Amino acid sequence: MLYVTGKTTGQIDELPLSTIEREIVQGKQQNLVSYRYDSIDELQFELDIRLAIIAAARALYGSGVGFATFEDSRCNPLYWNLTRTGGFRLRDDVKPSDAINDIYANGTLYAFECATAILIIMYKAVLDVLGAELFDRHFQELYLRDWHSDSELRLVVTNNKLAAYPGDVVYFKNPDHDPEMPEWQGENAVMLGNGLYFGHGLGIETADKIIATLNTLRIPDSTTSAYMLDLVVTPDFDLLHGLTKGVRLTAAGLNV
Repeated sequence: MLYVTGKTTGQIDELPLSTIEREIVQGKQQNLVSYRYDSIDELQFELDIRLAIIAAARALYGSGVGFATFEDSRCNPLYWNLTRTGGFRLRDDVKPSDAINDIYANGTLYAFECATAILIIMYKAVLDVLGAELFDRHFQELYLRDWHSDSELRLVVTNNKLAAYPGDVVYFKNPDHDPEMPEWQGENAVMLGNGLYFGHGLGIETADKIIATLNTLRIPDSTTSAYMLDLVVTPDFDLLHGLTKGVRLTAAGLNV
C-alpha cells in the first residue's frame, strides 16, 4: 500500500501522472508492501528519478556505446582515466557532469559491461534531476566499474521482485553460462515499464526474450534455464531528495 501524509487514496489517484508514473503508483498501491511518504513532493521526486533512470537507459541504448569485458573496456581519455582493471576514474580537471554527459554524447569512444552501464544510467538520471551544479558539488570522485558507486549514490538492495517497479534494476542469472564467456553469467537490466527491460549488450527486450537470449549462451546440452532473481536494486531516494534540500544522510540515516 502507498501512503502520503495528509492525502487520501482518492487524492493520490487524482494526481496528474504520466502513464509510467501511474503504473508505478498503482503498483505500489496494490502491493502488500507499505510505502510511506511525508509529502507529495517526496513521492514526486522519486517518480522523477525513476522516469530519469528509464530515459537514461533508453538514451544509453541509442548512444553508440559498446559492450566489452573489463579487459577490453575503453573510455574518452579527455574525461576519464582508464584503470588497469577496466574502470573509469574521473580526471581531476573536468566536471563530473561533463564527464557523464560525454558518455552519451560520444558513445562510440566507450565500451563497458552491464553493471558499469547501470551505474552510468543512475548517475545520468541523478544529474538530469538534480542539475549540473548540485551534481558537481556532491559527486566529485566518480569511479565507474562494476558496482563501485560514489557514497552519495547509495544503492538499496532488496529481495522481492514482486515489489519492483519501472526505474528499478533487476538481475537475470544464467547459471549454466559458457565458461569461455563469463560476461554472460547474467544480465543487469533496468525495468522500463510496459513489460520491457534494458540490458546493456542485449538491448531493450521483454523478460522472456532476455532469458531466451541468455539460454543461447549456455554450456552445450544444458537444460538449466536462465531466470530472473528476486534481487532488486534502486537508488536511495531519501538520500538524493535530501541533497536537494541541503541535507546529507550518513549510512546510519542521521542528518549531517
